[in-house]
Amino acid sequence: MYDAAMASVSGLQEETLQRVSGTARIRFANTGERTRLADLYQQGSAKIRLPRVYDATATAVLINTAGGLTGGDRLSYDIAIDENAHAIVTSQTAERAYRRNTGSAKVTGSLRVGAGATLEWLPQETILFDRSGLTRALNADLAANARLMLLETIVVGRTAMGETVRQVDFRDRWRIRRENRLVFADDVRYQGDPADFLSGPATAHGGHVVSTFVDCAVDAEERLPLARSCLERLPATSTHGAATAWDGLLTARFVSDDSRNLRNALISFLTGYRSADLPRVWYC
Repeated sequence: MYDAAMASVSGLQEETLQRVSGTARIRFANTGERTRLADLYQQGSAKIRLPRVYDATATAVLINTAGGLTGGDRLSYDIAIDENAHAIVTSQTAERAYRRNTGSAKVTGSLRVGAGATLEWLPQETILFDRSGLTRALNADLAANARLMLLETIVVGRTAMGETVRQVDFRDRWRIRRENRLVFADDVRYQGDPADFLSGPATAHGGHVVSTFVDCAVDAEERLPLARSCLERLPATSTHGAATAWDGLLTARFVSDDSRNLRNALISFLTGYRSADLPRVWYC
């Protein structure tokens, strides 16, 4: 039977469909005894939860209640760590970029770390599905002696689910400034068929899971032996990693053909390098 109402709904143009819109802001401050929440704002599908951590590092968990992203969605996060405070920001689960009709989802992050403070930005992985479009930008401003640790992991399709990704459009832009001076810039673009751009020896050599870790600290070069010893202790799998350090920056990159193997490698590396367990959501 022909249903005129259903036909009109199915014929909606892209711009009339409901889209994700969310903004979240959080600030941590040091009270003299420990780091505590100083400000919290959340709107739309961007939420922040603060699990009980007792004597561990203060932790904020980012949640996208929409359950994923597609063309036209917008999320923004603003994270501030005041002087001498220390906090971890992670995500509840993997973020997912789903197939889109037109346009790209856009996610922006603004990080500010005060004097003597430390921010650990340790979200779980982002999964790119076939015909997804995602543009991200992360901007960080650090005080002279602040420390920032950044981690981002990209999974191109879920091979364990038998998925094949033929087309993606992903762009990621990082800018870190210390005392208003640019100290780190990194741009990544995946466009087209991943089998083409991830097959080369200078990219992923056939892998489909990649991860980047950056430790921006005034004494980062001194931690290079520790980073490399943690890499040497990684589980014997198809995951490979390497680290280098220069001018107050330590960078480690990982590549794998299996997302579970890379996740296990990251847990091993980050636990050893940081001398602390990851937030509980990483083990759920």
